[in-house]
Amino acid sequence: MDYTIETLIPREKVEQRIKELACEITKDYEGKEVVVLGLLKGSVVFMSDLIKELDLPLTIDFMNVSSYGDGTSTTGVVKILKDVDQELKDKDVIIVEDIIDTGLTLSYVKEFIKAKGTKSVKVCTLLDKPERRKVEMKGDYVGFEIPDEFVVGYGLDYAQKHRNLPYVGIVVRK
Repeated sequence: MDYTIETLIPREKVEQRIKELACEITKDYEGKEVVVLGLLKGSVVFMSDLIKELDLPLTIDFMNVSSYGDGTSTTGVVKILKDVDQELKDKDVIIVEDIIDTGLTLSYVKEFIKAKGTKSVKVCTLLDKPERRKVEMKGDYVGFEIPDEFVVGYGLDYAQKHRNLPYVGIVVRK
């Protein structure tokens, strides 16, 4: 490897923040059923831990969208590789994302989901990198705001590697 990975957010902090986010979401959606919609592949680790902490009736679904390919920067073109499997009309949807970076992908997906006639659409993200924003996009539930660094771990990858790291780390070139 021509790079190393330095810990940015240790496992314990990630796990604690997920519990806090789940408490907020549970409170906000009390008495409602939600659809938790994960964006593949990055959200899987975060979403799995999050839904275990939610005290709500829920269903899960996934979309696979891409704007990165195998690189480290967005191509700017959003492709839907897999749409949701269930009807979302009149449902409360929480989109779970690993990171909000430029906001382009998430902005597109949020509008795409709203167009399905949902009752509400909110965004829960593990990481937010506001310095990179190209469009107005804010998470409703944000785990951590991070600096403009390329990060991996806890579902985030570099060329499909490092998703299984139990912490969030910065890729540092040698």
